Amino acid sequence: MSFTFEPARTRVVFGRGTAASVREEAGRLGATRVLLIARHGGDKVAAELGSLLATRFTGAAMHTPVEVTERALSSLHEHGADCVVSVGGGSSTGLSKALSVRAGVPQIIIPTTYAGPEVTPVLGETSGGLKKTRRDAAIQPDTVIYDVDLTLDLPLDVTVTSAFNALAHAVTARGNENPLIDAIATKAIEGVLHALSGNPSTVDARTELLCSAWLAGTCLASVPMGLHHKLAHVLGGTFGLPHAATHTALLSHTAPSDLAERIHDTAVRFGVATSLRELGMAESDLSRAAEIAEHPDALRVLTNAWRDAPSG
Repeated sequence: MSFTFEPARTRVVFGRGTAASVREEAGRLGATRVLLIARHGGDKVAAELGSLLATRFTGAAMHTPVEVTERALSSLHEHGADCVVSVGGGSSTGLSKALSVRAGVPQIIIPTTYAGPEVTPVLGETSGGLKKTRRDAAIQPDTVIYDVDLTLDLPLDVTVTSAFNALAHAVTARGNENPLIDAIATKAIEGVLHALSGNPSTVDARTELLCSAWLAGTCLASVPMGLHHKLAHVLGGTFGLPHAATHTALLSHTAPSDLAERIHDTAVRFGVATSLRELGMAESDLSRAAEIAEHPDALRVLTNAWRDAPSG
């Protein structure tokens, strides 16, 4: 056994009604003018920020296109913002990270789905039809506020696919030589699958999913990206497939055999897409996707995921 471990610097505030602490958390970071990234669900946070709110940006997009970041950056400079607060899913989180690292300002993330990138130093950005990922401690958010109440009205299909997005992070990290990361990954996997084994719309299930997403994201911050994430980024950045749904369609074909069947059965039970074909991926594009991914197993996994065929 051999590993190096450096705990993340992110402050985590978890519970119900915790979004009310956003002004206090912004103050801790020395913020005086906040750019708020939020489309849906941002009104409560805007009200809590009060006079700290300088402007609101509603144009976050999947896969963090650089042209969207440039527009948001112009707004940040125009309004003299010295802090970014984002409310939403992976698109809002990605834009927050991109702005924070470019402008050198602190950021507070308030996730409303279970995607999990809010606690990682990883940023994936799309430019010219290619999604490139980088890892830098400067990308790591300063504070994450997990408010269970903000997830209670999340539609069921988004609930399930974003939970699978989180699950993908934990599956990637399970078996790590670092015993802490392995334990966290295992806890996250069991938490997601347990919450999805019953009614995921209850407060208890939502709490377990949100906590598991935090754990899964923490895992991803400590491990390198594997084939699963390479494929997900290629399929999203180049072919425009939805991020969380793509994770769901891929996962039963990239997960270890002891998890693959449980993952597939759970996805089927909720009626979410279990194949790339269902997401609109053309079979003729599989070879191109595998070429971009630059991995010897890419075409086999993509073909199985397109057909929804057992891996082998």
